[in-house]
Amino acid sequence: MNRQTRTAAVLASALLMAGAAAGCSGGGSDSGSSSGTDTSSQNSGRQVDVPAAASTSPGASTSPAPTVSVKKGTHGKTLVNEKNMTLYVFDKDTKNTSLCTDSCAKAWPPLLDTKTPTAGSGVDPKLLKTTTRSDGKKQVTYNGHPLYRFDQDKKAGDAKGQGVDAFGAKWYVINAKGEQVTTTTPTSSSSGTGTGY
Repeated sequence: MNRQTRTAAVLASALLMAGAAAGCSGGGSDSGSSSGTDTSSQNSGRQVDVPAAASTSPGASTSPAPTVSVKKGTHGKTLVNEKNMTLYVFDKDTKNTSLCTDSCAKAWPPLLDTKTPTAGSGVDPKLLKTTTRSDGKKQVTYNGHPLYRFDQDKKAGDAKGQGVDAFGAKWYVINAKGEQVTTTTPTSSSSGTGTGY
């Protein structure tokens, strides 16, 4: 009798445990499965979105702020952009005002900027600023001179625009002091300079 009672108690407790386990796993999978599945799907969605956002971020910065540096070239030490392309000033411009627009700006592309320009090697950061063009775009200036490239310069070091008379005035390279270099013959020493504005 005592033995039967123990056996019955063991069976009853085994059945209760089995039922409880089934209830937990079933109920947990019902209530927890919707929230657990939703959470995991939301989490997986977020994990996919974050790298996508990170990968588009560099795309948004494909136009880094231009860097202006000083490089020794055929007309002495003059300003170049981040690709070592020669930079020019237009003698017709007035201080911080570009007068080169339309077809002029196609032949002499202005050095534009959407951020703060970076002063590279040899450049005085105090002289490096921006001005607003007539079309609303920001153009980099140095010592008040709006800066340009020349469309005919095809590789780093070219300075085919030096001394060219086009669109009503001459074009010159510019040195680290912010002065026009007016010498048109190549030189390995310091070349003649004009005055700033």
